[in-house]
Amino acid sequence: MVQLNMNRVAMALLIALAVVVVACGKKAPVTQPTAPPAATAPPARPATPPPPPQRVEESLPVPEQPLREDTIGNKSLDDVNRASPFTPSFFALDSAELDNAGRAIVAANAEIMKKYPTWVVTVEGHCDERGTAEYNLALGERRAVAVKTYLIALGVAPDRLRAVSYGKEFPFDAGHTDTAWSMNRRAHFVITSR
Repeated sequence: MVQLNMNRVAMALLIALAVVVVACGKKAPVTQPTAPPAATAPPARPATPPPPPQRVEESLPVPEQPLREDTIGNKSLDDVNRASPFTPSFFALDSAELDNAGRAIVAANAEIMKKYPTWVVTVEGHCDERGTAEYNLALGERRAVAVKTYLIALGVAPDRLRAVSYGKEFPFDAGHTDTAWSMNRRAHFVITSR
């Protein structure tokens, strides 16, 4: 009798095993493939950054003598700026204050602007090569604003003046001496329209 119960148990186990094997062997239902996603445009490439400013290798743009008044009206704006009637104002090391000589130069430049009331002038602030780029840009800005403020105090209309800083990017003199550095610490005047 024990033998018969064992046979029944073995048979029940075999049937259970067969059911499990058959259930596990079923294939997954077949699904229809979906259409591929619509083609999208490739991602846009980031624009390449502009190249860094290039050093200007020109002779000094400041003439020995200002242009005579009768020749200015016949020249293009580029020619007038190349032989500028303006004199740059120079600054002491790490300073944006106009000294007596600087105020005299700016006053003479204000008189030229009063002779030509349609000119719009950009005052460029420049520094020598020492110091960080950030420091020199800030110092150049203070220099340009100091000259612009003084020109306004001398009677030049504010809407005729712009101020910009180039820091140490465009030196007059590319040398690495005290003389070269003193030439680069300046406020430069550029006629932007007339």
